Amino acid sequence: MSDEMDMEPGAITGPTKIWNPEFFSVLLANAVMNLCQYMTSALMPKYIDAMGMSPAMIGILASVFVFTLIIARFFAGPIMDTYNKKHLATTAIIGLSLAYAGYAISLTVGMIVVFRLIQGAVMAFGNACCLALVIDTIPKDKYASGIGYFSLGMVIGQSLGPMVGLELVGLFGFKTSYLIIAGTSLLAAFLASRIKHKFTRVKKLKINFRNAIAKEALFPSILLALLYLVSTSITTFLIVYSEKQGVTRNIGLYFTVNALVMLMTRPLSGKLADKYGFVRVFIPSLLLGIVAFIIISFANTLWMFIVASIFASFGFGACTPLAVSQTMKGIVYERQGAAISTNSIFMDLGSFAGSNLAGILIQLFGYHVMWILMIVPLILAAGITFYSRDFFKRVDENFG
Repeated sequence: MSDEMDMEPGAITGPTKIWNPEFFSVLLANAVMNLCQYMTSALMPKYIDAMGMSPAMIGILASVFVFTLIIARFFAGPIMDTYNKKHLATTAIIGLSLAYAGYAISLTVGMIVVFRLIQGAVMAFGNACCLALVIDTIPKDKYASGIGYFSLGMVIGQSLGPMVGLELVGLFGFKTSYLIIAGTSLLAAFLASRIKHKFTRVKKLKINFRNAIAKEALFPSILLALLYLVSTSITTFLIVYSEKQGVTRNIGLYFTVNALVMLMTRPLSGKLADKYGFVRVFIPSLLLGIVAFIIISFANTLWMFIVASIFASFGFGACTPLAVSQTMKGIVYERQGAAISTNSIFMDLGSFAGSNLAGILIQLFGYHVMWILMIVPLILAAGITFYSRDFFKRVDENFG
């Protein structure tokens, strides 16, 4: 496929349907990249344990990864807005492949830390570049729908990655598994290198706060931080909580059902937002998320957790791509990288705050109260959305 071609800055080729070859190319590269990422995430705690390291090291490596990721995002925005995003995506995925291969040859804690730093630094560019690339392939009248479909690449990675990764370890052991993941990641890099992308460099690289953070993206980014704050509490504490509630088997079905239902809810919520506007879809989705937390707070059977999972999929699970699409609607083409990085930084901060806040609330009040208090950020997000409804309406109107 083609490489660089002359094009006026900000020009869009004008696709007429979502499922065009360029859209599918980016979606496939992103899905394979996320599959490798979630395979690695699932294996890392077990790998550390198998190497005889302390459980504390698992937390240290997670912190190293998140800290590096957030720092790198401040550089990712300006770099993405200056250089060819296709080349950046390809290079980032190759960097991920090197990190995965590095885990296979690591003999000491120091080596794992180094490769974890590399993984965090290049991961800041991987998903962000793919999102920036896919935007040009989506028709304007189907924008939220397109981003909803694109986000399914991460959903598929989340649902299949841990299962596939653990199966590989059972068959081949850790080191061979990491080499297989590295090889699969190189496939994603190849797919990224074949993406059609028209690019003309129009400015020099300048890294400062204004170029790293897009103030135009602050409203959607705050909403994303609140969404990630509450969703992280589920991924961190649901399994332990379910055991205390007497559900000791098959709680993994919560996450499986959640992922499967999101295959439907994310495109559906996007279609509704394209037709009725962001606010009219986002606030009802938040309310469904509130229902999910209420059910979780008193759930004591597997089917109750599964019902909560379905509500969560229609709720804050559907909200994330809506907020991302609203960000991209309100940003000029030359600031896309900064906007995506702003979204990502707020999501990372929300995730970090969510797990810590939930842990503190559990210590102070117990699990039941924690789940109920997690409703507060969703209510706050609904209030911010309603208060800013005129702003979001103007974004929709100006974009169309």
